[in-house]
Amino acid sequence: MLKIYLLNPPFLPNFVRCSRWQGVAARGGCMFYPVWLAYATCLLEQKCREVRLVDAPARGWDREETIEDVERFSPDLLIIDCNFSSLSNDINVAELLKNRMSDVTIVMVGPPVSQYPDRILGSDGVDIIARYEYDLTLLDIAEAIENKSDLDGIKGISYKKDGNIFHTPDREFTSSEDLDRMPFVSMVYKKHLNIKDYFLSHSLYPEVQVMASRGCPNLCTFCSWPKTFMGRKYRARSPKNIVDEMEYIQNKLPEVREVFFEDDTFMIGRNRIREFCTEVKRRNLSTSWSCQIRADLDYETLKMMKDAGCRLVDIGYESGSDEILRNIRKGVTTEQARRFTADVKRAGLMIMADFVFGFPGETRQTAKQTIRLAKDLKPNIVQFAVAIPIPGTEFYDWAKNSGFLITDNLEESIDEKGFQKCIISYPEFTDEDIVKYVDKALKEYYLSPSYIPIALSNLLRKNGLSELRVMIHSARTLFEYLRRNKLH
Repeated sequence: MLKIYLLNPPFLPNFVRCSRWQGVAARGGCMFYPVWLAYATCLLEQKCREVRLVDAPARGWDREETIEDVERFSPDLLIIDCNFSSLSNDINVAELLKNRMSDVTIVMVGPPVSQYPDRILGSDGVDIIARYEYDLTLLDIAEAIENKSDLDGIKGISYKKDGNIFHTPDREFTSSEDLDRMPFVSMVYKKHLNIKDYFLSHSLYPEVQVMASRGCPNLCTFCSWPKTFMGRKYRARSPKNIVDEMEYIQNKLPEVREVFFEDDTFMIGRNRIREFCTEVKRRNLSTSWSCQIRADLDYETLKMMKDAGCRLVDIGYESGSDEILRNIRKGVTTEQARRFTADVKRAGLMIMADFVFGFPGETRQTAKQTIRLAKDLKPNIVQFAVAIPIPGTEFYDWAKNSGFLITDNLEESIDEKGFQKCIISYPEFTDEDIVKYVDKALKEYYLSPSYIPIALSNLLRKNGLSELRVMIHSARTLFEYLRRNKLH
């Protein structure tokens, strides 16, 4: 029977590899679940009895600790995750493991493999890459290795044979029916991971991250997953199936305080969302939940979400400039965002707001408009980020062709601690300006007396003590980030 080891490899402390970003140490102290490796583990465990999932960053393991654990398990198949900013490190980990265990077949997965298949396979440490959505692909690879059969019939892979690199046709993305047939990812969390290792600055602790759908049909020019990983084809689990998992979490993981739906956007198909809310209420589930949505959902649906236990919505406002929103094809205006925010607050939901500096057309004036909008909206939690052009996206192609990229090596997009650096610079708004406005926005929002009533409103809610713990944890990492320049 094949032995399979899935690894989120070691890198920097608190490094978040499984995210829509390039891979960073989150300023809010977040540690994301290795959600895609976990979904692959779900399926592989159906076929193989000996499967091990290890998240080295969450465990705080260095390379030697990780290698020793892999050697003890002695897998036949080793699957290693990667992201753009950690790619050389991830390849090097594969090479070290290959040197110690020459007979193991090593497969690399993650967004970079769809963009750099030849580069990655140029390493002696990587035998196969599984491009884009990979969980079903890994099943086929495992079966081929176990049966000692050829790989050329497996869609969605690139591999080496006789010193040459071969690419098979892309695999079709999963269907909604496929997603309903998959085991619950929370079962893998329970078996393989310590849920107390994971933290989101916008969720009650401890939490779990679950996918209710995959793919995003929206056309934002900067978003990585629809172009490098999950595709634009939208497919969704049935409301009953999602609520079944919530019920499993409430019964089998009673310490979990919140379920966060990590979908690109949770609210596609309003009838589906309303059906989900009705089913949650029918079963009288008490576990809190939160999700990512766009700023165009109607008040009635928002109120239903609140009544069904939704605590917070994470919204990508992106910019306070309508010109920039048009440039990135966001499909939402600032006026819509203001009306929507009023509806969210009227429904009684908390807001995490995401803003980005450095998109096409950014100037000091538009950056000031973004800070002004954030202050006007008064979200409970706010994130300001540097715009990172990620390979495969239209934003990356535009920035590179226009000569605005400082470097096209995303390993230079983080500093020595893993915090974001800026790799894009405009003639009238430089990389230094972009970083300056991120820091300025963070300080003006969180270090202003005007944030005190917002913070108090967070603490006076139903889960006020939990909100306080999350706030303290996030504040420590935020202050470390803001002090970074003073430490050099």
